[in-house]
Amino acid sequence: MDRLAIRYPLSLLCTLAALSWTWATVTAGRSCTETRQVYAEKGYSTNSAPLTQISGEHLRLCPQDYTCCSSQMEETLGHQSETDFITAVEDTSQFLLTTFTQRHRKFDEFFGELIDLSEKSMNQMFTKTYGRLFTQNSHVFQELFVELRRYYSGGSVSLTEVLSEFWSRLMERVFSLVNPQYQFSEEYLECVSKHAEQLQPFGDLPRKLRVQVSRAFIAARALAQGLATGRDIVNKAAKLSATSECMRALMRQWYCPLCRGMPSLRPCHSLCLNVMKGCLANQADLDTEWNNFIDALYQVSEKLEGPFNIELAADSISVKVSEAIMHMQENSITTSTKVFQGCGSPRPAPGRSKRSPKEPTGNRRPFRTYSPEEKPTTAAGTNLDRLVAELKERLRPMRGFWVSLPHTICNDEKMAADVTNEERCWNGQTRGRYLPDVTGDGLVSQINNPEVEVDIARPDVRTRQLIMELRVATNKLKNAQAGLDTDFMDSEEGSGSGGGDQSERYSDDWPGYGPHSPPYSKPPRNPSSSPVKPPRVRDRNGSKWNKSNGRTRSASSQPSFSLFFLLSLSFLVTGATLWR
Repeated sequence: MDRLAIRYPLSLLCTLAALSWTWATVTAGRSCTETRQVYAEKGYSTNSAPLTQISGEHLRLCPQDYTCCSSQMEETLGHQSETDFITAVEDTSQFLLTTFTQRHRKFDEFFGELIDLSEKSMNQMFTKTYGRLFTQNSHVFQELFVELRRYYSGGSVSLTEVLSEFWSRLMERVFSLVNPQYQFSEEYLECVSKHAEQLQPFGDLPRKLRVQVSRAFIAARALAQGLATGRDIVNKAAKLSATSECMRALMRQWYCPLCRGMPSLRPCHSLCLNVMKGCLANQADLDTEWNNFIDALYQVSEKLEGPFNIELAADSISVKVSEAIMHMQENSITTSTKVFQGCGSPRPAPGRSKRSPKEPTGNRRPFRTYSPEEKPTTAAGTNLDRLVAELKERLRPMRGFWVSLPHTICNDEKMAADVTNEERCWNGQTRGRYLPDVTGDGLVSQINNPEVEVDIARPDVRTRQLIMELRVATNKLKNAQAGLDTDFMDSEEGSGSGGGDQSERYSDDWPGYGPHSPPYSKPPRNPSSSPVKPPRVRDRNGSKWNKSNGRTRSASSQPSFSLFFLLSLSFLVTGATLWR
């Protein structure tokens, strides 16, 4: 009995040992044919690939179980996982890159063609209407469009100054044309253009054109620059490299099943999300500023198809300039009289007698506005409404792109198992359910990421730079929505939006004229002690004006201090009535 009791346990032990040896032999002897085939399809040599499973003690990334991967294969597949990750990010963001690149090109071509056609239409219509009078002075209009193009292309140009200079030069030319019986020196014409704002020879049309053109061009340039910025930021954000911890996690989820001889097994959806959120933690931090940027682009595009319509602004240039010229001609006698009083009597032109300023117009076609069919055409074959509608349709799905990028990648059936397939997926160790919770979005949330070790105390410098670029671009777009040019806000105080009218003040050296001139009860400044306020555009010496006709002599030739009050009162009355 004792021997039987002793022999029975020994037999059982021997049986168990034999079974264990048999199981190990069967496991180790499993074929690696599928693994070798997939490995070869990726372009790698199978010389180092085992024919059957071997012990996995040499593995550094995958579970050290029986495996179909050698050390060399594991290292190679680790680099392949990084390549696959970068390719997945680039492919997913391709929609953004394509949209920004194509939309920028289309809008840029459209805006450029619109400016060209506006200039062409003006040249054709003005040549037809004014003939040689226009062609002889066409450089004034050419320079206007040169500056408009320079502004749109990003040049340091103030639209307010460009338009102010244009109207000043136009006034000089038109003033000479409506007074051909006189000969005007350069100094005299400078005096004329210097006080164009006070004289308002073109009525309110310069202000209307400035408001319309400034708003439209500011919005158009901001949109074009914003689309270019979006393209550049996507390019930078999508070009990334995986950290060593990220690459380990990528290898464990995508290629460790291959090493286990199960190449068709996909990582569990939640496992994929944790890996992607750890690897793309910095990109997720772009979310807030990115959404603000997309919203600002959307809103500026809406402005362009509404109150800041650049098609209408481009059309209006020729029309408003023509109306302004007609206005000056209709009021040429009044304007000329005020100029003669302020700048002095001009010299008669040689061989001419004094004639009415209206008389020369009989031999040339009158200044006039244009019928609707003569108005400038928009860019041929394109339509602003259609461009804006297409852009808005593409901008909508861009919100939340970076924070949803892990979900977008993991929803690809090639990258992870379906979310409903929680039992038949790779959980990082074997086939089965993935138990850890999915971590939150962004860098800080990765402190508890079970798959990727992330140093949350070291924010990515490049990502911080991209956030700042987005903030700057968003700020410019928001200012453009209000018609404000960020580059000239300090100097123009928002005149591009029309709000500049509140801050602009005409020079008060011509009392009693202009909407912002000082009240008549206010004593005028003493010209002998206070120089004339220089214009914003043309830097001319105010002394030329003071020397023109001696309208300040009564104030400068005071015989005694006792007569100061009477002389001042006399000067006030004279100044108040001089330009009426």
